[in-house]
Amino acid sequence: MVKVKICGITRLADAKAALASGADALGFVFAKSPRRVSVVQARRISRAVGPWATKVGVFVRSSPRTIARVMASCGLDVAQLHGDESASTASALRGMGYPVIKAVRVGSRAPKRLDRYPADALLFDTAARNVYGGTGRSFDWSLLNGYRTEKPVFISGGLHPGNVRLLLKKFRPYGVDVSSGVEKTPGKKDHQLVREFIKNVKTYR
Repeated sequence: MVKVKICGITRLADAKAALASGADALGFVFAKSPRRVSVVQARRISRAVGPWATKVGVFVRSSPRTIARVMASCGLDVAQLHGDESASTASALRGMGYPVIKAVRVGSRAPKRLDRYPADALLFDTAARNVYGGTGRSFDWSLLNGYRTEKPVFISGGLHPGNVRLLLKKFRPYGVDVSSGVEKTPGKKDHQLVREFIKNVKTYR
């Protein structure tokens, strides 16, 4: 079954609603974003929801030491590298025991093969100038036709309850990642949209 990550969590109520609706992972953004959380916020939410979901820290151009410190302080499980991080950054984090998701921004061309990049999973997101995610826009999913990798693949960028089944019809990823498509305003989730999104993914056959 396709996994669902609800990203851009800033409020405990939203985290609980996502988990109650069947989310597999929660994402906490520590990079410049309207959904950015502080270490204190993320720690409070992480502790309150307990160990029953995978908790992902999203970082852009941070050092391995900084990422590991934040991860440990907040009790997070997986590091998502959403910038132009080198392979050495990913290797260092994996050496410290943290699985790594590497985000790949997709523009007008098919993404490059990253089989040698030391990541545990890949996340394809929409490319935008001077922005590292959270655009609310989809990329051309047909660019993934014929893409081959042994790594699990997440799809992000412009997903919402109304189009996620179309994505699953065209491409069956390991997981999907949604943020703005289930929000009232940036950083505040619409619990009904969260339920609809997860239901549309989990019931798709």
